[in-house]
Amino acid sequence: MFAELLQSSYFALFVIVTIGFLLGRIKIKGLSLDISAVIFVALAFGHFGVVIPKEFGDLGLVLFIFTIGIQAGPGFFSSFKSKGKVLIILTTIIIVSAALTSVGMKYIFHLDTPSTVGLLAGALTSTPGLAVAIDSTGSPLASIAYGIAYPFGVIGVILFVKLLPKVMRIDLNKEAERLEKERLGKYPKLNTCCFRVTNGSVHGHTLAQLGIRASTGAVISRIKSGDTILMPSAGYQIQQGDILQAVGTEESLVQLSMLLGERLNGELPLASRQSVESVLLSRKDMVGKNLASLNLQQNFGCTVTRIRRSGIDITPSPDLVLKFGDKLTVVGELDGIKGVSHLLGNNVKLLSDTDFLPIALGIVLGVLVGKLTITFPGGVTFSPGLTGGVLLTALILSAIGKTGPILWTLSGPANHLLRQFGLLLFLSEVGTSAGQNLVSTFQESGWSMFIVGAAITMVPLISATLIGIFCFKVSVLDLLGTLTGGMTSTPGLAAADSMVDSNIPGVAYATVYPIAMVFLILSIQLIVGFVV
Repeated sequence: MFAELLQSSYFALFVIVTIGFLLGRIKIKGLSLDISAVIFVALAFGHFGVVIPKEFGDLGLVLFIFTIGIQAGPGFFSSFKSKGKVLIILTTIIIVSAALTSVGMKYIFHLDTPSTVGLLAGALTSTPGLAVAIDSTGSPLASIAYGIAYPFGVIGVILFVKLLPKVMRIDLNKEAERLEKERLGKYPKLNTCCFRVTNGSVHGHTLAQLGIRASTGAVISRIKSGDTILMPSAGYQIQQGDILQAVGTEESLVQLSMLLGERLNGELPLASRQSVESVLLSRKDMVGKNLASLNLQQNFGCTVTRIRRSGIDITPSPDLVLKFGDKLTVVGELDGIKGVSHLLGNNVKLLSDTDFLPIALGIVLGVLVGKLTITFPGGVTFSPGLTGGVLLTALILSAIGKTGPILWTLSGPANHLLRQFGLLLFLSEVGTSAGQNLVSTFQESGWSMFIVGAAITMVPLISATLIGIFCFKVSVLDLLGTLTGGMTSTPGLAAADSMVDSNIPGVAYATVYPIAMVFLILSIQLIVGFVV
């Protein structure tokens, strides 16, 4: 009866997923395959004649690639503008050296093109790379080669990450302390303090005339005049002896002290009808507007003292563009804050709701982009394909952020669920498809392909490490994150994180991972299109 049930696609699919998850949770000396175990179970089922329909795999492919692109888009484009250019160069070295190694090994070991790109994707443990390899070649040999190269791709990166600090004789914790100070310097902590007006030159001037926010970067949150607590307004005239409470970086507060006078400890109390509250931006029509256009002080008598975005406190400025999910700290009268909350939405539930219109429309656009054909001189044509089209479209849409009423974004839980579901569908389908020829292929060229896969894993790691240390003087923590991100190795990042109590490797990983993924996809398509 069980054999008959396995002929049902949906039953076989969930049996493969169940067994895959059970095996993926098994740890041997801290190492586990996690969700990647599904493809190995699928390979085994495919060997015994179980097949998951290709339509399941295509559905999983577009869901997985689209959610990856939506998540990676902002980081992909902003990384080119940040100080991570050196890390991007190292990532390029990783991908280029891996691609060149795979092409060289193709001729040395007389490998076919589908196996070559499959080995490249497996050596870099890249499931999107595998998806592109299959989509570009239309051959199950790519997934078989991926399965052969993948185990060393995981283990090799982890061992390299573990051994590198010991070989370099570097104390990771001390290095983390040094880099953490540099990182925090980019996002200075916001402090709150009070100032007594003792500078006679500001007496009688209004807050608008002084331009405190523009000249110092600090934000006035409330004022004590005599025994009265007031909310700041542009027309308020500063008097000698007034006490002003401000929020800003230490540098801006020092400048404000030079302008106003004596710096005091503590905070001013709030009157009975005054409050400080956090307001969540959840209204779509407010996304993309800057603070100045909202004119909260004139319309509601409220002041924004800080904005929290992605775990970082940002000093508000008139030209700061608001994003979906920003949390604004607002000071004002209770009625005014209520108005600000209504204006911005302040609806936590909307952050977890999933709007399927951007998903469906984005995938439709991605499929259409994938059908485009670019012709180069000499008659050579290049097409992004299903994977490249969907990924490129998702990257661009997520970077744009908003088109009219449509937000090109997904909440974290929704993105994770769709990405995992898509990945499970895709791995199950390609695994069963490849499993039909797995044994015969491995018997013919399995060990040679394993050696090629190991070489494709190690050459980029060694090359990027030597260039990063001796040419760019990159910190070992940044290097660990760059290596694992450039190799698209999440297990490698987990190994790095377990070695030191710092998020620096994770920051570097997040910076380069989208770039590595896109460059790897392009490399695979170029190899398929141009390498004979």
